[in-house]
Amino acid sequence: MEKLEQVKSVYFLGIGGIGMSALARYFHSKGIKVSGYDKTPTALTSALIDEGISIHFEDDCSLISSDFSDPNQTLVVITPAIPANHKEWAFFKENGFEILKRSAILGLITADAFTIAVAGTHGKTTTSTLIAHLLKSAGLECTAFLGGISKNFNSNLLIGHLQNGRNIIVVEADEYDRSFLTLYPDIAVITSMDPDHLDIYGDANQMLKTYQEFASQVKPNGCLIYKKGLPIGKVNARSLDYALQSPADQFSSDINIKNHQYHFNWTGRGFSFNDLTTGLPGEHNVENAVAAISVAVELGLSEEVIRKGLASYQGVNRRFDYQVRSENLIYIDDYAHHPEELRACISSVKALYPGKKITGVFQPHLFSRTRDFADGFAESLSMLDELLLLDIYPARELPIQGVTAAMILDKVTCAEKKICTKDEVLNIVKTSRPEVLLTLGAGDIDQLVLPLQKLLS
Repeated sequence: MEKLEQVKSVYFLGIGGIGMSALARYFHSKGIKVSGYDKTPTALTSALIDEGISIHFEDDCSLISSDFSDPNQTLVVITPAIPANHKEWAFFKENGFEILKRSAILGLITADAFTIAVAGTHGKTTTSTLIAHLLKSAGLECTAFLGGISKNFNSNLLIGHLQNGRNIIVVEADEYDRSFLTLYPDIAVITSMDPDHLDIYGDANQMLKTYQEFASQVKPNGCLIYKKGLPIGKVNARSLDYALQSPADQFSSDINIKNHQYHFNWTGRGFSFNDLTTGLPGEHNVENAVAAISVAVELGLSEEVIRKGLASYQGVNRRFDYQVRSENLIYIDDYAHHPEELRACISSVKALYPGKKITGVFQPHLFSRTRDFADGFAESLSMLDELLLLDIYPARELPIQGVTAAMILDKVTCAEKKICTKDEVLNIVKTSRPEVLLTLGAGDIDQLVLPLQKLLS
C-alpha cells in the first residue's frame, strides 16, 4: 500500500501498546473508523475507549465488527508481540487483508512530511517529547508520535496541521525489530547505541550496523545530531555531535542543582544560552535537553522561546515520575529497564537526595534481556541501599531454562536484597516506610504505582 487515502477503517492487533495506541489516535482524529484487540485492559485502553475507539480483549473473530470486514477498505496494523497462533491474525491473513507493522505505517505517514526522528537505546522518549513541546511552545505546528504519555499534552499523540506549506512530524524512532529503517528523516537525533534487543539482533555489532544504516538514511540536505563518541559511520547529511560538559558542536556546562532543579548553560553554533532551567532530574536529562535544544536551534527557534519551553516542560509519565514528594518521603516511578537506564535513574536520585536510604523495586523485562545483561543489571542495582526484586516479566517471550530473577539477585552487592511478589512489596513498604522509594521496570510493575501512592500518602 503506497497511500493511506483509500483506507476507510483500521484494525489494530495489539492496540494497547504505547506506539500502537498513538497510531490508533492518529487515524481516529482523521475520522477513520478504528477498532482493535489487546490482551489486557489498561489505563491506556480505557482512555482509547473513552475517546470512542472500540476495543475487545478476547482473541475472538466474532468480535470483529462488520465495519472492518472489507479487505479493500480496511488496513490491519500488527505489533510484533502478537503470537503466531493468534486467531484474529489468521482470519485477516486468510481473507486477504493488507497487514502492516506499526513501523511501516509510520514510514507511509512521514514520507511526505518534514520528519524529525529520535533514536537511541535510551533517552528517545524524553528527547522526542521535549522537541515536540519546544516546537508547540514556539507556535510551530507539528504532529508527534511519542513513546510515552506527555504530561504537557496528556497523550502520546500531538496533532498538528500544515503551516506555511510544511507538515512537521516528530517521531520516536524505535530500534526494536529494526523498525526505524522505514524512516528517512530531515533531522535525526541519536542519543545512545548501547546494546539491547539482542533477541532480534543476535549481537551488539549487528545492532550497531543497523543504527549506522538509520543514520545513513537522513536526507542529504538534512542534519544528523548525535551524542559525541557514537560510531555513526558514513552519513550523507550534515552531522553535528553533542555532549555533556565536554567540547562538541553543542554542549552543556556549569551544571548545578538549585531547589531540586537542574540549571545549565548551552553552547553551540555561535550561540550561548546561560542559566537554562529544567525540572527534569539527572545529568542524563540535561544531556537529552542539549539534543532537543540543538534541534530547536536547527529550526530557528529563539533563545527566549527555548528558555520558556524548557522551563514549562513537565516530562513524561513513568520517566522519573514523582508520585509522592514530601519532607520525609520521596516516591519516584521510572520506566528504566536497561542497566544504563537504571544507572542514570539511581545516580540522579543519589545526587538529588544525598544521605537518604534508597529502596528500589525492580521488575526485569524479558528473559533474553535478563540473560544478556545480568551482570549490568546487578552492577546498577547495587547502587541501591535496598532491593526488592520481582520475577521476570515475560512480555512476548516464553521462559528460557535457567533464566530467573535470581541470576540478578545473586550478583547484587547491596546489603538488603530479596525476591518478592507485588503483594509482599506492599507489605514491606507499609511496614518499613522508606525514605526514598523507586519502582523501576517496563513490565506490569506500573500496577503497583497507584497502590503504593495511596499507601504512602
